[in-house]
Amino acid sequence: MNVVHVVESLAVGGLERVVLSLAAWQNRRGDASQIVCLFEAGALATEARAQGIVVTVIGKSPGFDLRALLCLRAALRTSGADVLHTHNAVAHYYAVAAAVGLGIKYVVNTRHGMGSFRGASRLDWMYRAAMLRTDTAVSVCRAGREHFVRVGVIPHAKAEVVPNGVPIEGIEARSHQAKEQLLSRLGRPSASFVVGTVGRLSPVKDHATLLKAIHQLRVSGRPVELLVVGDGESRALLEALSKVLELEECVHFLGMRDDVAALLPTFDAFALSSISEGYSLALVEAAAAALPIVATRVGGNSDIVEEGATGLLVPAHDASAFAAALAGVVDDASMRERMGRAGRQWALEHGTVGAMGLAYLALYKGPSTSGGEMRHASQAPTAPAGKA
Repeated sequence: MNVVHVVESLAVGGLERVVLSLAAWQNRRGDASQIVCLFEAGALATEARAQGIVVTVIGKSPGFDLRALLCLRAALRTSGADVLHTHNAVAHYYAVAAAVGLGIKYVVNTRHGMGSFRGASRLDWMYRAAMLRTDTAVSVCRAGREHFVRVGVIPHAKAEVVPNGVPIEGIEARSHQAKEQLLSRLGRPSASFVVGTVGRLSPVKDHATLLKAIHQLRVSGRPVELLVVGDGESRALLEALSKVLELEECVHFLGMRDDVAALLPTFDAFALSSISEGYSLALVEAAAAALPIVATRVGGNSDIVEEGATGLLVPAHDASAFAAALAGVVDDASMRERMGRAGRQWALEHGTVGAMGLAYLALYKGPSTSGGEMRHASQAPTAPAGKA
């Protein structure tokens, strides 16, 4: 099978890493998979090419670009694609327009987030028009599918759900020894309870609510440390809030890191305070590290975190509810162990790139009759659970 993925770029981000992982998995499996970047290459293009993936860059200019459309058409014709797999809206309607008359057998689009419906805008109109020549429109979580169908962006009959997978093979289960080593490097007490979070520092992630929850835990006498992995436009404001809450010693802004897989096992628990999410790769990775999770009940989080089994879900923007859930995790070691084991087992069964790849492979062969039920790793072989 010859699959061409079309993305806006291969900049460093969750969507782009998913596409890179999927294309690499398809190539390892024996299919021919390549990536076309509509705008620019992005930092991950080098990594993709190092893995033997053909990356073509169109170089589209802002606004309508006829030259880019013709270049994309030439690239698709040369590829001999059986499957055109586009990612998000702009890449989709450009690729569908470019593919008219090329005889591509199957066209699928994946929406990686919850989107931003604007009603009668030109972009929404173009995406809806592209749906007429689309076989299947995939959302990465059930909430996304329901949203896009409800607002009329995706026809119900074409809507499917395929959760994203991550390369979790290198993620070890949480380790008390690894945590002690981290606390020693930070100069913090070895008895501390480490809460970690990973993600860009932006308003949608609402780290402010998490900081307020940590403040409440510290006031209650619980020796909690917070590790914030990531960077972004909100960092200065969050650092200022940390000072106002007198959390400078126990909140550690680690910035962008390329060793997240090594950091995860040093956490005791994982927190995600977003006010909006699609399907959080950070939560899948946290589950793989056998971390009990406290997250907001938004977007696709409930597809990953099973309430009371692998973690706890709380309302967005509610620092007191977040603090109460974290307090329960801090105080109950047996609950942490139970949730960690269950989360790791779930990740190894449902959160892998192979699980995602098999789900898409089944989809490329034709739509299901499942009425939009999730096509995830239940179709993939179960990996060993490992020790939590």
